Amino acid sequence: MQSTIMQYVTLNNGIKMPILGFGTYSINDSHTILEAISYGYRLFDTAQMYGNEHKVGTAIREAIDKMEIKREDFFITTKLSNNMNFQEAKKGIEFSLKSLNSSYIDLILIHEPYPKAKEMYKAMETYYKEGKLKAIGISNFTLHTFKEFIKTCEIPPAINQCETHIYYQQAALLQTMKPYGTTLESWSPFIAGKVSKNKNGFFNDSALAKIAHKYNKSIAQIILRFFTQQGIVTIPKASKKEHMQENIDIFNFNLTKEEIKTIKTFDKNATQFSWGY
Repeated sequence: MQSTIMQYVTLNNGIKMPILGFGTYSINDSHTILEAISYGYRLFDTAQMYGNEHKVGTAIREAIDKMEIKREDFFITTKLSNNMNFQEAKKGIEFSLKSLNSSYIDLILIHEPYPKAKEMYKAMETYYKEGKLKAIGISNFTLHTFKEFIKTCEIPPAINQCETHIYYQQAALLQTMKPYGTTLESWSPFIAGKVSKNKNGFFNDSALAKIAHKYNKSIAQIILRFFTQQGIVTIPKASKKEHMQENIDIFNFNLTKEEIKTIKTFDKNATQFSWGY
């Protein structure tokens, strides 16, 4: 099993969360999860919508049994992925607990700003108080929806997981969430290949290539370090072993203030996906 350096963020309730994790969207086998565990990943991000909670739970249970890793060393995130009232949300939480085969969930999020999101969050607050959820939060809540939603929260969201990459760095949202201690978590830090496959995409940018060359790293590693160094949790997905290893090998260098400033100039402050939020 690979020994890997990991850094953590402390959430607004005092819980420590790995700052780099493994996204599991479209991953439907336990073997891939086990491989990621062997390379040092401990934060795993799933969702009811992905239909793979059971696979994630099975892999983690196997790692606990066979790799001598404690359950408390893992940080499992899932998401309620339907518009639910209070009672339906409670059933949804129970469904995820069962699917993940765990007595508690480290972090549960509301997948989108659903019409009944406030009711859903009240159910999450109830389970949080009972200790079955270690942290609660939201996903895809924009600056405007966050401002409205936070007014009704008894417990401020620990996380807001949003589209975040160098073309959409969420600077305004970060400032809005700061008074509540809500941590930004980046999904699709490489824009799901949409821009990276374009000849004008950032994987072909000369300025990023120069920074990467300086540290003997890839541009992907520079991007991940850019976000994690700013305290933004990042969950890249990888199905190939070499990418799993590459993505987690980012904690043995630090970007300079000037390099961070350079990367910030890439920000277009606009979604790169058609659906938006």
